[in-house]
Amino acid sequence: MPGSTNWNAASPPSSAGRQEAARIAASLAAAGHPAEAFAAAVERRLVAREAALLRGILAYRRHPFRRAMPEPPVVWAEGASRLLDHGGPAAAPAVLVVPSLINRAAVLDLLPGSSMLRHLAAAGVRPLLLDWGTPGALERNFSLTDYVAGRLDRALAAAVGLAGGPVVLAGYCMGGLLGLAMALRRPDRLRGLALLATPWDFWAAGAARARSLGAALAVLEPLLAATGTLPAQALQALFAAQDPAGIAEKYRAFGRLDPDGAPARRFVALEDWLDDGVALAAPVAREALGGWYGANSAARGAWRIAGEVVAPRRLALPAFLAIPARDRIVPPGSALALAAHLPHALVHHPAAGHVGMVAGGGAETQLWRPLLTWIKALPGAAGL
Repeated sequence: MPGSTNWNAASPPSSAGRQEAARIAASLAAAGHPAEAFAAAVERRLVAREAALLRGILAYRRHPFRRAMPEPPVVWAEGASRLLDHGGPAAAPAVLVVPSLINRAAVLDLLPGSSMLRHLAAAGVRPLLLDWGTPGALERNFSLTDYVAGRLDRALAAAVGLAGGPVVLAGYCMGGLLGLAMALRRPDRLRGLALLATPWDFWAAGAARARSLGAALAVLEPLLAATGTLPAQALQALFAAQDPAGIAEKYRAFGRLDPDGAPARRFVALEDWLDDGVALAAPVAREALGGWYGANSAARGAWRIAGEVVAPRRLALPAFLAIPARDRIVPPGSALALAAHLPHALVHHPAAGHVGMVAGGGAETQLWRPLLTWIKALPGAAGL
């Protein structure tokens, strides 16, 4: 329109965009504000935001802090996987903790004062952490059935042997799905099942978004075939594309922190953990992206382990579901769909995000203590 500002030296990309530009220009004119001054102010704001983003990224890359935690004893190992004993009284009830396959288990033992596992051990529980490790020559051929009915089954047997009886199984994120499948297969080995930010209905936040991840398999297939894995960098790119604005904002926020403070050290430790992702075995990548995301197989009752449908309604064990209110990775609706299918579920809603719930500054009050309270209330836990 005559007299309007040429916002970016090109026409708006759509009719709706042109209409919005015209509306803004008309509003500015009616209020007596030169459109050119408004455009200049917008440009200054954008430049400032980009500068803040770059400062945050540089501050992270230059930060001297590096995580240094003593490694617990290895009490069982098979292939790339290890079972780590995080202490606690030898006769205490044991909790087998199962993390995701695509991130290092270290997030659950991040820093002094920011370790869920050491908190549980100090409270009289014996946490046994299953560190899946990086897929080697053997694991590159693993399916989800191989992981659940094979590797996890034997790790659980080792945990039961160490504990002298049934244990609690606690699964985080993808680890919760594997733990649920395990609980349905071996309920006699368990006292209860804790599911922390565990997805179920992968279409709960919108089928189109989930299907787009499933459709990415066609592009990724040559990489899967050539390497036998979906590399960590490819996984990170897939999920980063779902929330690029959130990633930029966290670096801007980091740039405003005192670099010598505990929040800055926790941020660096968490970002280092995220950057140190784990490749996913190609068969698992196909099942997870194509099945869970692309076809919503879990919620549709089509996900099978060793030929058996993973049907949460059949689980008679007590269950604790932590569903963080600000989770951008597993939308609350996805996890709530699982709670609706578990007959003995206690649902807890931490006021936190997916990672902050387990390792953030408020994790002790948001998750660790409620989880411990639930464990203490389980049958047979009177000695705690």
